[in-house]
Amino acid sequence: MFYVDCSVQSITGSGNTVTVSDLLVDTGSEYTWIPEQDLKDAAITVRKKDVPFIMANGQLITRHVGYAILCCQDFETVDEVVFAREGDLRLLGSRTLEGFGAVLDAHEKELVAAGPYPVARAIKGYKLQVESCKLGEELATCNLQLETHHRGE
Repeated sequence: MFYVDCSVQSITGSGNTVTVSDLLVDTGSEYTWIPEQDLKDAAITVRKKDVPFIMANGQLITRHVGYAILCCQDFETVDEVVFAREGDLRLLGSRTLEGFGAVLDAHEKELVAAGPYPVARAIKGYKLQVESCKLGEELATCNLQLETHHRGE
């Protein structure tokens, strides 16, 4: 478990860039949770009202969600962010990490580049099957199997 500082700004380019300190990097949370006042200061508006969330203790709550540009270290993405209320944790969630193209280095307590994104071109009559993937120091290595599929067989 570790914390990072991120900057947040509106996707419209209006408003200020606000630095949010001490976001807990939490892959167990899908969304990134940023204090409501910080999002308002960055001119981020509510786009979805009363989105339901289930807390770790099983409690059902609702929060508003908006769209933001998030920057952390050398990473940047556009994501949905939760307007966190007083008492809510500040969280950097898994969707933002995926948008960053980053993974956690728990030993060094930092975000690191996940490596190149896998891509496959569709070929009529063939199916690409991912058998396994392993994350190395700098690159992800995946074993792929190309299977022939014909309609009607």
